[in-house]
Amino acid sequence: MLSFLNDLLWGKVLITVLIVLGLLFTISSRFVQFRYFGRMFSILTQAFHHQAGHLSSFQALALSVAGRVGAGNIAGVAVAISLGGPGAVFWMWIIGLMGMATSFFECSLAQLYKNAESDGTFRGGPAYYIERGLGQKWLAGLFSLLLLATFGFAFNALQSYTVASSFQDAFGIPAFATGIGLVVVLGLIIFGGIKRIADVAEIVVPVMALGYFAASVFVIATNLGELPGMFTMIFKSAFGLEPAFAGGIGAAILMGVKRGLFSNEAGLGSAPNVAAVAYVPHPVNQGVVQSFSVFIDTLILCSCTASIILLSSVFQPGSEMGGVAMTQAALAEHVGEWGRGFVSIALMLFAFTSIMYNYYLGENSLNFFSEENKTLFTVYRIVTLGLVMWGSLQDLGTVFGFADVIMGLLALVNLAALVMLFKTGLRVMKDFDQQIASGIDKPVFDAAKFSDLDIDPKAWPRT
Repeated sequence: MLSFLNDLLWGKVLITVLIVLGLLFTISSRFVQFRYFGRMFSILTQAFHHQAGHLSSFQALALSVAGRVGAGNIAGVAVAISLGGPGAVFWMWIIGLMGMATSFFECSLAQLYKNAESDGTFRGGPAYYIERGLGQKWLAGLFSLLLLATFGFAFNALQSYTVASSFQDAFGIPAFATGIGLVVVLGLIIFGGIKRIADVAEIVVPVMALGYFAASVFVIATNLGELPGMFTMIFKSAFGLEPAFAGGIGAAILMGVKRGLFSNEAGLGSAPNVAAVAYVPHPVNQGVVQSFSVFIDTLILCSCTASIILLSSVFQPGSEMGGVAMTQAALAEHVGEWGRGFVSIALMLFAFTSIMYNYYLGENSLNFFSEENKTLFTVYRIVTLGLVMWGSLQDLGTVFGFADVIMGLLALVNLAALVMLFKTGLRVMKDFDQQIASGIDKPVFDAAKFSDLDIDPKAWPRT
């Protein structure tokens, strides 16, 4: 049943929906992900001077990158290449470029419809823009349940399993020991709330991303002569012109889209939960920043893993090696055996920050149903830690299949909401565009212009 549903969702429905909507959002916004690419950096510079007691744009970016950058960037890319051929990388790039526009809209809407909490912080996400923007509380509740099942439960077990199996392979550390270590450190962080999670992510994410990027740059620099052949192989395989790779264009597209979405989460409805938390002068600011998050994840870090693998002799058509073992073996070939351990440590940092992020998404789902039940949140934290321990000891083939199905359903609910709220998203974007065109370098959102929308007055005080 899981196999049938996965084939239906990913082989037919989601590939079509993601590509069509990605093109719609890109063309209708006049290629917003490229128009404002340079502005991403100036917004992040402004974000270091943020409102006391609130998360800045940079902290929200770090937290969302923490979630996006994980097992999908190391193990997921290797899986995509082993099952879909090198051409899967090309389709990951395409879904990433279009996903930048999708992420822009979902995160701008999350900012627009965010709620102000009693402690002065913000909360929001698809459940909130579905309820406020569409008036569909039942659909918002369904989204929250799917988000809790996907990220709060299934993905945490998957990340834990990936770290434990990697450490066992590279260092001989028993899986249960890795599981205990993850549980102890994670417990200290998640019981400190979203601010502590963001503080940790703000430090760990840049370090881990730059370290892994540096390793891949070294590999590329020492194999410059092989780059033309690598790109030729990727492009030929992407369009089924490389007979050596089984599955042809269909397998390349399927694995590229599926693993691309798993990695960057654009359109999935997860990143908007974090985007809504930031304190920004205009909703579009965070939309632009989160678009950059997709670029970091797919166009940079996924490409790093692809280069490490494809510039080595480890990947061969028909090879049974896949997942993190392929990435580890490839880097070890380039730099020596220490590369195997380096991948394990990078994966551990990537996966650990993803678990923190997944935990927060689950907490945000529960918060939609009940803001006051402290016992419920304590139980959820304990269950999360239990799943991390359990996941480190399992063979998660079935859980991975379940997670893919739930992730697909989650994406469909969020994408349907984005289509229905697309005109509102364009309207907010045009307000930002008009202020830029009139010479205002730092646009400010005036809620009075949007009085017909159900916006929380405490989140956006009317001027």
